[in-house]
Amino acid sequence: MLISLTVGKVDAGVAVLLTEDKRLIEFPSILLPPSITSGSIVDITVSRNLASESAAQKSFQSLQSSILSTYGQQSPSPPVIRCRNATQTSIVLEWDPIALATAELRNLSLYRNGSKAGNIPKPKEMTSTKMSGLAVDTEYNFQLVLRTSAGLYSSDKLTVRTHKMTDLSGITVTPGMMAPPLRESLSGAIDRIGGKIAETVRIDTTHFVCMEGRGREWEKAVEMNIPVVRPEWVEGCEREGRIVGVRGYYLNADPKLRQVGQGVGLQQSPQRQPQQRRESQGPASSTASIPNDQLPNRSRQEIQTPTSENNLRASNLPPQPSSPSEGGSPAPPPPAKDTPKAEVDAQLSPSESTVSGPVSPEASSAPSRPTSTDRVDQQPYQNLKPAHPGDGPTPPRPEDNASMVDVAL
Repeated sequence: MLISLTVGKVDAGVAVLLTEDKRLIEFPSILLPPSITSGSIVDITVSRNLASESAAQKSFQSLQSSILSTYGQQSPSPPVIRCRNATQTSIVLEWDPIALATAELRNLSLYRNGSKAGNIPKPKEMTSTKMSGLAVDTEYNFQLVLRTSAGLYSSDKLTVRTHKMTDLSGITVTPGMMAPPLRESLSGAIDRIGGKIAETVRIDTTHFVCMEGRGREWEKAVEMNIPVVRPEWVEGCEREGRIVGVRGYYLNADPKLRQVGQGVGLQQSPQRQPQQRRESQGPASSTASIPNDQLPNRSRQEIQTPTSENNLRASNLPPQPSSPSEGGSPAPPPPAKDTPKAEVDAQLSPSESTVSGPVSPEASSAPSRPTSTDRVDQQPYQNLKPAHPGDGPTPPRPEDNASMVDVAL
């Protein structure tokens, strides 16, 4: 199509062209011949380029398809959590690498029993974590929550129960420096208790067993705060049928700190029963706690638990007058038939008196106060002070004789 136009005005960048019907068209002057001026007539041919138009259309459609497949069909995936290992007080959780698609990561949080336990550090790199300090034989619920620029994505709830003390299947041992026969024995013991052996220290390693504290794996176990014990610890768990403490099985621990098991309690219980029986019965007499080697010779013969002889002597005590004026000094009690002659002479001697009353350790062990005659001249019951002013002397009652003894001063 050929069009003839008349140049009306030419500026630095735009030329005004006039059509035959006097219409104005602004046209770039750079596209016109350089020698034109106002009043010049130019012919312009206009045609449609179908090949270029089709290529541009195909390029645009390809770009739209790429944008749709990249941003319109993929989205972040919810994390998938599972249990890797469980013990009496810890649980190891793991999950697949998170898929963010084109979204930006905000954080990855772990929830325990509906409460936030914390954020996972380096969520794009870490795919496992260990929960410690849990209760024995207790059920827990765990869930991962992924926060991205495209929204929030939560995993399914995972229910895990910690093991009982008798369940040893959660023990994962990494062996260290030890002799080959000892290593074979350790492997057999681990198989018998249902545990596992890991050749390298991992996040689910519960104990590092060795005889010497050296090596790369030992350093890694110490860095991860994994207990380093001797092979005897596994043997102790197998012997007791339950997990035992590691305090006595460290490399430099005293073997006396190791737990022996229930046999200790069974051996100690018969020894404690007689002592508990004696404590429940109480003291047989007030002098049961006085050692015989701290008493005088005569006191050793007379101090004893209440017997028929003591009751007989108590029944032969003379009656006391109501006041000191009613009678003189009471006569000493007649000796019993089975009383030794030396004791009878001591009882009938007017210059030697006896004091009836409970014997304390201080009174029995303290030496008698020496006098000129080494004896105390007083009559029985005459110098006893009354309980209240104006009352007469209070003689000992026969029923109190069960806790009273005679001590020669």
